[in-house]
Amino acid sequence: MNKDIAENITFEKAIEELEDIIKSLEQGDVPLDDTIELYERGAKLKDFCEKKLKDAEIKIKKINENTKTKEIIIED
Repeated sequence: MNKDIAENITFEKAIEELEDIIKSLEQGDVPLDDTIELYERGAKLKDFCEKKLKDAEIKIKKINENTKTKEIIIED
């Protein structure tokens, strides 16, 4: 996991924080230095969330393999 993301943060809390960062940046009234810090934090949160989703996908595939459940395909 990312060192700058707390070990106990949940996926849902990370998404919520990421959404707050996006709202702040979209408003455009954040000073430049703060914008850079928010962008960096947002990038770390995005990476954290992507890893959590990938891990969940792997676990579901293993469960399906072990239980012979048909794979559910979700298209983008």
